[in-house]
Amino acid sequence: MKPRILVIMALAVCALGAGCRKEIAPGPDVWAVVDGKQILRQDVERVYRSRVNSEAPAPSHEEQLSLELSILDELINSQILLDRAEKMNLVASDEEVEDRFTQSKAPYTEAEFQQKLQASGLTIDDLKSDIRRQLSIDKLLNREVAAKISITNQDIANFYDKNKSQFDVVEPQFHIAEIVITPHPDPTIHNRKNSKAANEADAGRKAALLIQKLDGGSEFTELAMDYSEDASASTGGDIGFIPESSLNRSDPALKKAVLSLKPGQFTQPIHTKDGGYTILKLVAREPAGNRQLSDPQVQQAIRDALRTRKEQLLRSAYLIEARDEVHVTNYLAREILESAGKLPDSN
Repeated sequence: MKPRILVIMALAVCALGAGCRKEIAPGPDVWAVVDGKQILRQDVERVYRSRVNSEAPAPSHEEQLSLELSILDELINSQILLDRAEKMNLVASDEEVEDRFTQSKAPYTEAEFQQKLQASGLTIDDLKSDIRRQLSIDKLLNREVAAKISITNQDIANFYDKNKSQFDVVEPQFHIAEIVITPHPDPTIHNRKNSKAANEADAGRKAALLIQKLDGGSEFTELAMDYSEDASASTGGDIGFIPESSLNRSDPALKKAVLSLKPGQFTQPIHTKDGGYTILKLVAREPAGNRQLSDPQVQQAIRDALRTRKEQLLRSAYLIEARDEVHVTNYLAREILESAGKLPDSN
């Protein structure tokens, strides 16, 4: 009789206090646990600081908690995928991490790089750890998702038939790349060689040097990434297709230069109003009219769009499946609910 009474009492305790189901947080700074691996408050706050503009008005308490919840969910997903990568022996090697680390440093001087680290609250070890994590997750998703995507010619044809209006070009367009040289260095803009003209004379010398390199056979894309003093440096100077109407509203000298080019040709340095120079390359010229499915660029554009769409879908499905297979406890979410959103300020 006594054992039966004890069982009933235990069930009653569980029912009243949910004590048999609710896990106790390992500590106040543990905001989540993924299969026994802790995600700490400081991990969330480090990412939070990197995303909040210090010069903008401070977010409200609720906005801050909402962003921290979102960041925590990202870190939970990241930990789940990293654990899978480890089980599949897909963790990035030291050499791969060092290569990516070197690439991340390349656009900056040592002083600028250290300043960025300090502003983000990161150490070099933190940065390398983040790089290893992201590379490992990329390896996992490339193998488990991207490698399994197949876009057939029939898929492309079906998309074209359903979206023909998207391929009607109303006016001529010019696919342009540029190298920008300015006598007024912008500290927020970087290129791979951290090359910046200091004044107008320096800009002129730099423009002449780049023309020599181009005439000598150097790749426009590589020179743009190495030397251009514009945000487009990161894309090899590619600024995409410019409609003729937009070209008409640009500097007349730039318009004249573009119209004189054949695809593959580049201009001499064009002196700009700020005392700098621009070198333009015409990648392609597209006349007005309907783009046919036989056009290789149309096919590639459709293939890229379909692949991106399918990859986003499969990544979401893969993450949901992976999350179902692990045990996650989000203590921050629990505390927010239990306190009706009245947690103490995080900072």
